[in-house]
Amino acid sequence: MKNFLVVSNKEKDPDNRVAGSIEEYLGGRECICSCRCVTHDNVSRDELEKAVDEGAECVLVLGGDGTLIQVAGALAGKDIPLLGINLGTLGYLAEIERDHIIPTLERLIDDRYDVEERMMLSVEAGGIRQEALNDMVITRLGDLRVVRYRLYVNGRCLTTYEADGIIVSTPTGSTGYNLSAGGPIVEPCASMMLVTPICPHTLNSRPVVLAAEDIVRIEVCESKYKHDHEAYVSCDGASPVSLSAGDAVDIRRSNGTTKIIKISKEGFLDILSRKLRTTG
Repeated sequence: MKNFLVVSNKEKDPDNRVAGSIEEYLGGRECICSCRCVTHDNVSRDELEKAVDEGAECVLVLGGDGTLIQVAGALAGKDIPLLGINLGTLGYLAEIERDHIIPTLERLIDDRYDVEERMMLSVEAGGIRQEALNDMVITRLGDLRVVRYRLYVNGRCLTTYEADGIIVSTPTGSTGYNLSAGGPIVEPCASMMLVTPICPHTLNSRPVVLAAEDIVRIEVCESKYKHDHEAYVSCDGASPVSLSAGDAVDIRRSNGTTKIIKISKEGFLDILSRKLRTTG
């Protein structure tokens, strides 16, 4: 591997010191390297796609899991592997720490690495289609009131939730908002969808695990109190799309995947054990 794109979160690398040192090192090893600075909520799809189209073989993402997730969404369909370099707290996706950057670059140059493929979601709401590596979240907008959602799977009404919202997560996103809302933890290379209600107002509401090929629709129901519910949907924390009563969100498996470069032999369960502060 000789051609690299470095995407740096300028909130985590404000003086561009880490990105600059990587660019300098790769240049000394006769590699091609270009750098782009982003913020967590401002990742330019056009700019990154242009940089990838110029010949980059992988993307080094400097920041944390959130930055890598946003870059993955921006480059959905480009079939280029990503490597996360952690400049924040412990994460699941950004596995490389600062003091391991140079040995990691050497492994990339020598083609000594593995690649994991992670499923993504394709989400359509309000005529807008988005891709998500982590999750899709639909939740209330405005007043603090419960919203009723109707869940359809493959055209059949499965259940109705009265809740603050619903998360539809990939296995990669199972350790994010899904976990905080009481959803299951899933091995990230698995293929399935997790549907988890947020603060449901009934005792029998439970998360549902669906096959990756299932087609999910979530409809915002009319209120029994004769006022219109308003909600919004967001994919991987990106700009939300507003919804009204009667609107629906369609979720299915994306045709594309996200490729994650693995350098460490540490497995998901090892990382999970550290994250949960367990011993064994």
